[in-house]
Amino acid sequence: MELAVYWLEVAENKLEDIYSYYLIKASKRVAENLVNGILDSTIGIEKQPEIGQVETSLKHREREFRYLVFKNYKIVYWINYDFKRIEIANVFDTRQDPDKINETE
Repeated sequence: MELAVYWLEVAENKLEDIYSYYLIKASKRVAENLVNGILDSTIGIEKQPEIGQVETSLKHREREFRYLVFKNYKIVYWINYDFKRIEIANVFDTRQDPDKINETE
């Protein structure tokens, strides 16, 4: 069963923040390449939704969160079987305080 990939608002906002930061700190090309790399790392996830590792920091949650890695970022998601989609819940920079991952919805 192939699922759709759906980006939640928090994850979309994180992508915008990443783009804005690197646009100022580096260049437009660097910002675009980073965001495109994050997006590209989710290609194929709809066919193999359990490919990501289980996020142990979020084990206390009702949902089982998994993640993919691109550079210093964890793309945190969960599989919503009711709606037949994968919900990208957060894009987490692993260089920040690990407790901030609990902002994931």
